Amino acid sequence: MTPKSPHSPTPTRPGQGLTVADAMDFCDYQIADDSTVDQANDILRGAGVEYLLVRDHDGRCEGLVTRTGLHSFLARSWYTERTTIGLTAHQRGPFAWPTMGLALAAVAMRIKHLAVWPVVDEDGYILGVLTEDRAAGLLAVAPAA
Repeated sequence: MTPKSPHSPTPTRPGQGLTVADAMDFCDYQIADDSTVDQANDILRGAGVEYLLVRDHDGRCEGLVTRTGLHSFLARSWYTERTTIGLTAHQRGPFAWPTMGLALAAVAMRIKHLAVWPVVDEDGYILGVLTEDRAAGLLAVAPAA
């Protein structure tokens, strides 16, 4: 019998391998799509994070904005005060869902060149994020199904 560490995921459906739910992380940092670029930059810098999940007016996932994605707006100070996150070119759907196979999600992330992918429920509400590093790490140690 092999001991399990607290960080070892257990497949939710034996025999079907790991899912996105096994690998996703909770994300504390979110911002409304009508917030300004300046507000997003303040949160990114203050929290020391590289990305924020973006919510629409109903609280559903709108996408993900990164520090890199805001650089062109931050170069011009008056843009940051007037431009909302919803108007920026940021990562938008489709998003991952928790029951999606982790191997499939990792392939999709590689094809889309995504380091972070929002995970949503069937109604589009944010559940967490899947990171490229976490998916690759779990798939590297997962037994073949």
